[in-house]
Amino acid sequence: MRLLVMLWCPGRDSNSYTLRRQNLNLVRLPISPPGHIQCGHDSTTKSALACSRYTSIMAVDHYENFPVASLLLPKQLRAPVAAIYRFARSADDIADEGTASPEERLGKLQAYDEALQAITASRPIAPELSPIFEPLAHEHQRTGLPLAPCHALLSAFMQDVHQTRYATYAALLDYCARSANPVGQLMLFLFNADTPDNRQESDAICTALQLTNHWQDIAIDAAKGAEGRIYLPQDELAEWGYSDADILSGQAQRQDPAKWARFMCFQTQRVADLFAQGQALPARLGKKSWRIGQELRLTVAGGRQILSKIDAVAGDVYRHRPALNWRDWLTLLIRR
Repeated sequence: MRLLVMLWCPGRDSNSYTLRRQNLNLVRLPISPPGHIQCGHDSTTKSALACSRYTSIMAVDHYENFPVASLLLPKQLRAPVAAIYRFARSADDIADEGTASPEERLGKLQAYDEALQAITASRPIAPELSPIFEPLAHEHQRTGLPLAPCHALLSAFMQDVHQTRYATYAALLDYCARSANPVGQLMLFLFNADTPDNRQESDAICTALQLTNHWQDIAIDAAKGAEGRIYLPQDELAEWGYSDADILSGQAQRQDPAKWARFMCFQTQRVADLFAQGQALPARLGKKSWRIGQELRLTVAGGRQILSKIDAVAGDVYRHRPALNWRDWLTLLIRR
């Protein structure tokens, strides 16, 4: 799975600045804070904030382009956004990284679910999970941050442990509704902007960002696990005459580049339509906060630019994985 991009929708392998995976050391749990910082079940507000500062650094070091502390993000929102990212990033790594067995992964994710339940019931959090969950508990107590979206994320992470194919586009959208959209919903809560219209547009953006990352990483996902991962809907692959082996090996592109280009154009255009469904949200939120509006505008613009780059190479993401460079970001920064 991907924790989505930028602050709006954090996705597994990407972020909205580069939409590319960083080859950095994996986060291993339990994470012990350095020095004198103690983050146990009896943590005070002060120690929770200390944990937040530490794990914010951890998160940025893990995926250095993810703007947990973005200058565009209002200062008062950086701690809760870091808490959300920290939880989602580490849970996603449990589901998708390392050499643990499926049973071990599911057991650790179940421990995460129990920690969320402990926060809701005001029970102590297991000490080994405190660096992840004490800051989240602090924000839940301080702001009323809802935890239902966090449970939804965990359900998607658990699904990722055992499911590597999606029968239909509707099944893929259901996955995105739990793997991506909940983070956008949490952001709307923090922005005090969780209205039905805003949520609908945020969900469209988050799903679009998730799918953008999936299409960008077709070749990378093909190498995941014993069977590889394929997010392209199975019924659509069959309709276009492609087998799983064609996708995993790249033969789908090599055997008929023009046909593959048309297939990928169909996929990117559908995602572009989702971005269009959410296009009014950055400006609407920008009326509440210029910084928030700009943060989301750049998120959407980065995703759309990746789609353009996929189209520019005729969908050949096997040999030309699209990424945004500094020229792209300079253009996006000055574009209105």
